Amino acid sequence: MHQLAQLDHAYLWHPFTQMRDWLDREPIVIVSGKGAILRDVRGREYLDGNSSIWTNLHGHNHPKVNGAIRQQLTKIAHSSALGLANEPASLLAAELVRVANPGPVFLATREGERNNLNTNSIPAAPPAPSPLSKVFFSDDGATAMEVALKLAYEFARRAGRSKKPGFLSLADAYHGDTVGAVSLGHIELFHGAYAGLLFKSDRVMSPYCYRCPFNRAKPERRDARDARRCNWECVGKVEQKFAAQTRRGNPYAAMVVEPLVQGAAGMIPQPAGWLRRVAEIARGHSAQLIADEVLTGFGRTGVPSAVNHPRSTGLFACQREGVQPDFLALAKGLTGGYLPMAATLTTQAVFDVFLGEYGAFKTFFHGHSYTANQLGAAAALASLEILQSAASVRARQRVEQTMREELKTLWSLPNVGDIRQVGLIVGVELVRDWRRREPFELRERAGARVCEAMAKRAVLTRPIGGVIVLMPPYCTTPAQVSQMVGALRDGVDEVFGKRRL
Repeated sequence: MHQLAQLDHAYLWHPFTQMRDWLDREPIVIVSGKGAILRDVRGREYLDGNSSIWTNLHGHNHPKVNGAIRQQLTKIAHSSALGLANEPASLLAAELVRVANPGPVFLATREGERNNLNTNSIPAAPPAPSPLSKVFFSDDGATAMEVALKLAYEFARRAGRSKKPGFLSLADAYHGDTVGAVSLGHIELFHGAYAGLLFKSDRVMSPYCYRCPFNRAKPERRDARDARRCNWECVGKVEQKFAAQTRRGNPYAAMVVEPLVQGAAGMIPQPAGWLRRVAEIARGHSAQLIADEVLTGFGRTGVPSAVNHPRSTGLFACQREGVQPDFLALAKGLTGGYLPMAATLTTQAVFDVFLGEYGAFKTFFHGHSYTANQLGAAAALASLEILQSAASVRARQRVEQTMREELKTLWSLPNVGDIRQVGLIVGVELVRDWRRREPFELRERAGARVCEAMAKRAVLTRPIGGVIVLMPPYCTTPAQVSQMVGALRDGVDEVFGKRRL
């Protein structure tokens, strides 16, 4: 075993890892990377199939991001944001506000979107909130969500909307691992052990078309969203929750969603129109909307098919359905995958309730030592510049389309139940047999075994239970995309036997 692997075994505790299994084998020790390629301590090369846990946008060792960090290092690495301002953080805040308020409405379209919900069940929506105009920096996705949670809670109280503000989120929601963020989550495997530490939040069914009890469609060899047959019962459940809470005299302060796709739930995509409909319901009940775009932000959900305004960027999932949240939580790709940094954007209305004379103590009593870090802000500014370049747009379109074509080859595998793609995010759900949709039990490690087989074929990714995730950096070439999907196909063959439909 390599010396570095020995040190890892001796001293490191890895996140979301069964350490007994970890200690039974030599880990892959990464020492360098370039583009979509990672290199380990023994000189072996791998494709980064999940962008280093969904963070890396432009590839490793990108010259523009490297240069921005080097230039900032010649000035200063960090100074406190408690009582001081700094140059890159100020520029970054302005740029985030600009790209978060692009103006036009992008409407995603998929087959079946025009299924009608009884619109009488949806209250008339009040005007959309004012633009996102204020930015609070923190360190990671969980802290970005913690900020949004605290702000929404205190806004509801100070605005007189509720004395005990409550929150609604989706079944199998995951919003981070701080206590507040965990309280908004509903994945029992992750969160059950901490129940005694948490505050109560309500849940409502997620629009999981592949396993929806209201979907009358029989299994087909295509995305379950395209084959679904339903009456938008999932949206009706959201309305029922809001209505019941309003009748109790304590309306929800906010609804919390990952727009377009739930990540840690298993890459569960929402059918087109769902987000827009539930946003209207929340607005109709005077609740705020918290959009967790830690995963989905910065182009991950693809390039809009039409851009009708020169300021339009379409970098966020909410923009794909013309939904403007009251809180937008960002992290992961914010710095291009280089440095830990997060941001929570909100409106002037929220900001204003924290204004007052010093002695009124209306201050937002929350902070982080590395808030508005200059190195992270410099990297983020460079990343945003790359994202808005024509070359980056073309690269994202190419990767998305190549994945769409390559993934079609997996439908011939009887252990592939559903293939879910939203832009450059892919989840492939493994089942015992596609006709029955029978899932594997977690203890069988079906997804983990396939990922181990993929690693032998020089592709690195990490499963979510029985779902294999592919989320390559935007610089990935068509040949590399083909290699990733091929490794997945061969990995399924190795684990379950080579069978074809």
